[in-house]
Amino acid sequence: MPTPSIAIVGAGLSGLVCARILQRNGRAVTVYEADATAAARQQGGSLDIHTDTGQVALEEAGLLEAFRARTHDGGEAVRVLDKNARVHIDHKEPPGGRGRPEIDRKALRQLLINSLEPGTIAWGHKVVAARPAELEFADGSKVSADLVVGADGAWSKIRPLLTPAKPAYTGITIVEIRLSDAAREHPDALALTGRGSLFALSDNKYIGGHGGDTIALGCGFRVPEDWVSAGGVDWESPPAARQALLSRFEDWSPSLTGLIRDCDNTIWPRPIYALPIGLTWDRVPGVTVVGDAAHLMSPFAGEGANLALIDGADLARAILAHDDLGTALAVYEKTMFPRAAKSAAASQKGLDTMFVDGPPRKIVRFFRTMGVVSRLTRPFERVFAVGSRTK
Repeated sequence: MPTPSIAIVGAGLSGLVCARILQRNGRAVTVYEADATAAARQQGGSLDIHTDTGQVALEEAGLLEAFRARTHDGGEAVRVLDKNARVHIDHKEPPGGRGRPEIDRKALRQLLINSLEPGTIAWGHKVVAARPAELEFADGSKVSADLVVGADGAWSKIRPLLTPAKPAYTGITIVEIRLSDAAREHPDALALTGRGSLFALSDNKYIGGHGGDTIALGCGFRVPEDWVSAGGVDWESPPAARQALLSRFEDWSPSLTGLIRDCDNTIWPRPIYALPIGLTWDRVPGVTVVGDAAHLMSPFAGEGANLALIDGADLARAILAHDDLGTALAVYEKTMFPRAAKSAAASQKGLDTMFVDGPPRKIVRFFRTMGVVSRLTRPFERVFAVGSRTK
């Protein structure tokens, strides 16, 4: 029986780890990526990789030790403030961490890219049309494959082969900012954020994300879906973008708004989208999706990168275990559907916990009740995957 040909669309974490595990076990695979190079887009901030999902996938890929060598200390701390910069929670990272070490998304993605055989990724191949067993690219070329895997994010070209469901706006828009070379250029900002997760929350607004050598933050609030496009702000102008942000946080502490005033000149507004919670579909021969293409959700449960990694690993494992592709896809989807539904529900609960009237009572109560850092610790690990949940 001939070995089926496999085409993965998208060189994000999910598609890359799937390709790595397949290759490691002697299966041929090609990854088609729209970007011209690995450095074509900003790849986001810090990710915490969990022992029961992301680290399982990296171990199957033979990359766990290389991953650990690239993690950084102090990333599992968490700090919760209100708009007056009053500290409500300040959990330090315990010795040895909590089993969720931090790594820069760019470093993790590059690790996966470097692990693949040369020529595995076909860069500059933007899919414009997809049919079962066939992909068509922007340059007019086409390829056929026995299995097409959509790992192409929020606005997947592969998902419509499985379901008509489309992402819907969550009501939240995040504007991403960075403060580079923080220890030297922004020591006061780094003292405020620390090197772990920062949550500054009040009045349905948020400033926070993750501290470190580069402080990667999101400024979030409830606004209409077209706020970015119809608000009259020139987002290509850093002064105009900063002023638009500062106007949303006029009554916040200067120490917090200083994070906006002093940020780098590249500023990204991102309306946040999600697929319906519990989305499933009927089995379609020769097609499936992984990661955000399968279960796009808001970032407020901190599961995005980990779900992407374990999706890719589960799919690869199922393909390797079953000669029949239909059986392999059924096994993968049976595992993926309930896991995604649980995380999507947690994401919605996280959104409702963080964006509330008044001070951040709900999230403070959560951390005090738990006494440990849990799923809400990394609410923006997905938001910093640029474009992953935005149009």
